[in-house]
Amino acid sequence: MKPKTFVSWSSGKDSAFALYEAKRLELAEIVGVLVTINETYDRVAMHGVRHSLLDRQIAALGLPAIKVLIPSPCPNEIYEARMAEACATIKAEGVHHVIFGDLFLQDIRTYREEKLASVGMTGLFPLWQRDTAELARQMIDSGFVAHLVCVDPSRLNKSFAGRRFDLSLLGDLPSDVDPCGENGEFHTVVTDGPIFPQPIFVENGAVVERDGFVFADIIPTGYAPYRRTTRRD
Repeated sequence: MKPKTFVSWSSGKDSAFALYEAKRLELAEIVGVLVTINETYDRVAMHGVRHSLLDRQIAALGLPAIKVLIPSPCPNEIYEARMAEACATIKAEGVHHVIFGDLFLQDIRTYREEKLASVGMTGLFPLWQRDTAELARQMIDSGFVAHLVCVDPSRLNKSFAGRRFDLSLLGDLPSDVDPCGENGEFHTVVTDGPIFPQPIFVENGAVVERDGFVFADIIPTGYAPYRRTTRRD
């Protein structure tokens, strides 16, 4: 039997594609998502995505969500304590696995595995060590639509904030920037793709600089007036 699994949901393309691949490859039965919320700004941690847009995503996925509130800044001991509490809740529901969208950063994977092991759980990494240039194109070809919501201006020009993650953007990325932003160069928010029954309409809002990062406010405006009858694989 496929293990019941939660997805560590960042609101971005990597967690979305990890969920998609886990379903496509029949690696797990997805039963929920786990997401961290910056309680100071009421936005998805790191990505800065509006809570209202996150809720649109969750509704489109049709999955229950566990939202972990963390302060800003967040001391590591507080983050680990709150995540451990969330994992205990998941485990009490008979779920012992969590899917992550990590690509190649071994230290992050090791950290996740160690923390999960300490509470008797296991991580799954369906995108691990894939070629990120090829993977970025697979995401786009599969029908995923995403926008850059957070940019590290020390790695990437702030003009990229708010841009759509598409082939044009990939062609404009500097050679030292990972195509999937795995080194923290940028983060995204997903608004369409084969995991959603219909697109989420959005518009670009203000671009602000905060805490050393550039954030683009992607604002949900509605849903498409139709539902797909086929998946875009």
